Amino acid sequence: MTVRKTPNGRWRGQVKVGRTQVASRTFDTRREAVSWVMRERAAIAGGVDPRAGRQRVRDLLPEWLEVRKASVSARTYRSDKDLVRLVPVAIGAMYVSAITDREVQRALVALSQRGLAESSVERFRASLSAFFGWCVRERIILTNPVTRTKVPRQTRPTVEMYPFSEDELEEVVAAVAERNVQLSRVVLVAGWTGLRWSELRAIRVRDFIRVPLPLLVVERAAPEGVGVKQTKGRRVRRVPVADRILSIVEAFSMEKGPNDLLFTTDAGAQLHATPFRRTTNWPVTGQGRRVHDLRHTAACLWLNKGVDPATVQAWMGHASIGTTNIYIRHLGTGADRAGLDRLNADSRGLGCAGGASEVRGSE
Repeated sequence: MTVRKTPNGRWRGQVKVGRTQVASRTFDTRREAVSWVMRERAAIAGGVDPRAGRQRVRDLLPEWLEVRKASVSARTYRSDKDLVRLVPVAIGAMYVSAITDREVQRALVALSQRGLAESSVERFRASLSAFFGWCVRERIILTNPVTRTKVPRQTRPTVEMYPFSEDELEEVVAAVAERNVQLSRVVLVAGWTGLRWSELRAIRVRDFIRVPLPLLVVERAAPEGVGVKQTKGRRVRRVPVADRILSIVEAFSMEKGPNDLLFTTDAGAQLHATPFRRTTNWPVTGQGRRVHDLRHTAACLWLNKGVDPATVQAWMGHASIGTTNIYIRHLGTGADRAGLDRLNADSRGLGCAGGASEVRGSE
């Protein structure tokens, strides 16, 4: 075994083929150096060293994270670091070669039952798969046990949406205008564009396009307390600016440079949720709705005006048409409206007696 202690107290592993050194690496501990040398020899031989698999998951995770840090984005690395916290203690204590798809599937189910969102469980699975994929490449194990698992589908009800009608939106805008005109315009824009609060905060003047038709290009978000990042679905979308808010959006852009924030307070500052709610007295002027219900309002408003669901999906940035269909179920379909029209139609001459006689005749 070619593992030697260096003068600075670290351990250097060397791999040779015959008398030729083909690789070397320095580690903090002798155990890490010996493990690396075994894996490299197994890789050269084209197989997997059984002894390499007799390492515990919790011991290999830090080594994988060091490699991962230099090869993925900062956001992905943050998700990967959560493995140390989320991996069940029982799995962390097992040898990596002993992990099967059964243990992984149980871990996914346990996380789902703990109340983690489905998207969070999916990120956990992706990070765990990356870890075991690295173990395969390092010749520690033969196969990745995560590939045969699935994230449990959650059926918990989502937060109920409570959109404004078009008339209610105008009432709210008028009520907010009594307290702050500039913020009332922000409310109106949000109710007609479906932009999330974080997206309203991040839109810049250059994102407002006037020709060939007025549009807002939504490609970034600025959640409070976090730096500017991509939108929730990581998609760039284009939202048309209707005539009702066109002059308002143009007014917001006046006397500003291309890189300036488009939607700001009357003092020119970036929007912040807490001052917004306090200044507008939103719990009262908002009629008990959340600010996010302005986004739901836009989708319902568009559908009510005859915009087809596929277009609404694109404007809202939904990954699936199923998400857009939630609004259709909320509003009712064309068949529902037609049925209601028939119920409300003049039905004189079609009373119960006449109906009963027809049924008896048919029998």
